[in-house]
Amino acid sequence: MGLAKRVAAVVVPLGLVVGGVAYGVSRHTSGDDKTLGECTTKVGGRTVVLTDEQARNASLVAAIAIRRGMPAHAATIGLATALQESKLYNLRGGDRDSLGLFQQRHSQGWGTRAQILDPVYATNAFYDALERVPGYADLPVTEAAQEVQRSGFPNAYGDYERDARVLASALTGYSPRAFWCHLPTPESPAAPVTSRAVTLRAALEPAFGTLEPTVATGGHLQIPVSSASRGWALASYLVAHADRLGISGVTYAGRAWTSGTNAGWRPIEGSPDRSRVVVD
Repeated sequence: MGLAKRVAAVVVPLGLVVGGVAYGVSRHTSGDDKTLGECTTKVGGRTVVLTDEQARNASLVAAIAIRRGMPAHAATIGLATALQESKLYNLRGGDRDSLGLFQQRHSQGWGTRAQILDPVYATNAFYDALERVPGYADLPVTEAAQEVQRSGFPNAYGDYERDARVLASALTGYSPRAFWCHLPTPESPAAPVTSRAVTLRAALEPAFGTLEPTVATGGHLQIPVSSASRGWALASYLVAHADRLGISGVTYAGRAWTSGTNAGWRPIEGSPDRSRVVVD
């Protein structure tokens, strides 16, 4: 496979990047800039590139594992499964009556069609089943995923294990500033800051539980965090969802991400603050 990205004639577009894997192509276009609409994860010399839609789903899978108090290995299992089953797209069809991120089936008791197509419901349903697997935290990814999915191709989950580990490490916050997106700068004027706080609280609750954004000096929003890993997990989630939430910047631990560039997390002046994530 060459260095240039390609689009395969399948439901989900595939691509390739140097030193890693790209599972999608950019949704946005801007002249010759082919990275707009892409999200990049780099951990341990391996790079995984997702579309912004895939990244939103990946960040949700990781965040729900955190909210449920599950180990990072659970997020790796969930991400490897979703990569194999749907390439992290919320598919509205599949084999027989399979649907959604995990290609769960109504006829097999996973829920109604509407429930399965809700990524929050589908992810929690997957983790509910995973937690019923004895010793899942110590099982190889392929075995744990197969215990939940009962796939006709059980070894396929292992094909995505390395990329799932990269994503899980970044999105659960164990690898700091390892995830970022190149997203367009919001075109509409920002809503009043109090309205933005309410919207942000509602958007974060399904993933992280109840968080309380408050208004900081300068009209920024700030969200307290209990640890550095939780801070980076939240910061990464906000970046992944920045386009739909109208977020133009995220700051944490002396680093800032800004929409409109593909520069990642740049250092900023001042002492690093690890007690809160700041949102513009």
